[in-house]
Amino acid sequence: MALTALSAGRTVALMCVAEAFSMLGFATFPALLPLMRDMWQLSGTEAGWIAGAYFGGYMLAVPLLSSLTDRLDARRVYLGSSLLAAAGLGGFAVFAEGPLTAGLFQAVSGAGLAGTYMPGLRLLADRIGGSRQSRYVAFYTSTFGIGTSASLLLAGWSADAFGWQAAFALAALGPMVAGTIVFGALPATPPALAGTAEPAMPVASLLADRAVRGYVLGYAAHCWELFGLRSWMVAFVAFCYALDPASAGAIAPATVAALINLLGQPASILGNEVAVRIGRRRLIFAAMLASASLAWITGFAGSLAWWLALLLLVIYNTAVMADSAALTAGLVAITPVARRGAAMALYSFLGFGAGFVSPLAFGAVLDAVGGKNDPAAWGLAFASLGFFCALAPLALFRATPARRE
Repeated sequence: MALTALSAGRTVALMCVAEAFSMLGFATFPALLPLMRDMWQLSGTEAGWIAGAYFGGYMLAVPLLSSLTDRLDARRVYLGSSLLAAAGLGGFAVFAEGPLTAGLFQAVSGAGLAGTYMPGLRLLADRIGGSRQSRYVAFYTSTFGIGTSASLLLAGWSADAFGWQAAFALAALGPMVAGTIVFGALPATPPALAGTAEPAMPVASLLADRAVRGYVLGYAAHCWELFGLRSWMVAFVAFCYALDPASAGAIAPATVAALINLLGQPASILGNEVAVRIGRRRLIFAAMLASASLAWITGFAGSLAWWLALLLLVIYNTAVMADSAALTAGLVAITPVARRGAAMALYSFLGFGAGFVSPLAFGAVLDAVGGKNDPAAWGLAFASLGFFCALAPLALFRATPARRE
């Protein structure tokens, strides 16, 4: 159902505001990782497990929650998932006391995001069509980074002022606000497959589609790098500061990470605009090769100078974000409306599945080659982020037929 320009703009604004609120708990643990690592005496692998458990919960829940939007009112899926995310964050604040319980509540929170992020995109895409759809999708996906920055800032500020439990409890309010906005402000629309007997998630047929498969593989590589970077960025900044006593008065690591994430958002929108003009595959190819190269450079810069490492983090994060909206807009554009929910479910399942493994792999590399105080270990851990992005363009170009662009 296409909307007028005015109502389309209102819908985009509502969904972007709701997404930012829904993500207030997204980066709470990564923001507090240095604190909680010392408090619970976590190894790099254990810290990576807790960070990755969020994406593991997302991965397990998204096939059901996203594909349900083909049959149910997506607003109801969004509202229920918002409450689930709030429950996970509140549970972490009250009951988490080590890697096992912390990972459990992280997974519950991630499952809640699974029912808001892609179903939110479905709510947007089903209401806005035509030539502006790609641009509006880019606005929505770029808000993910804004929500991440807000989460980092809220966590850092509230933990300093009230303690880490308060940081998680305050973050739990965000998803509840998001669910209220979406369910209360958007009108209901009939689900595409309501009343039919067609399979809910035809995974085999989706994977058989070369174009869908190409974007799914590309997104998995993108998420491997993006979520690994976001999970460990605050800890890396803290490590860089610790090597240089002159950095004692510098901006707090969580604030630095929030600013870096915020600066990366224009890259997502501009990347999509460039992709429209030169072709999505070309833009994605260039962005992934650039980010894969920068992963190596950035990780090894930590021992040289903290300001150089921060500058490279800004450039690296920009390269990582450059293909984000182009990948998602490409999937939306090539997928039939009746299968959009199932395609988004598969897309998110593999993408956030990579996001689950990536922080854990980063921490395991850090432990295996020297530990959290070894500059070379940080360099090799960062190199692990860029590995799949170096290979993904080949898979994307091979799998995605140019005529579908």
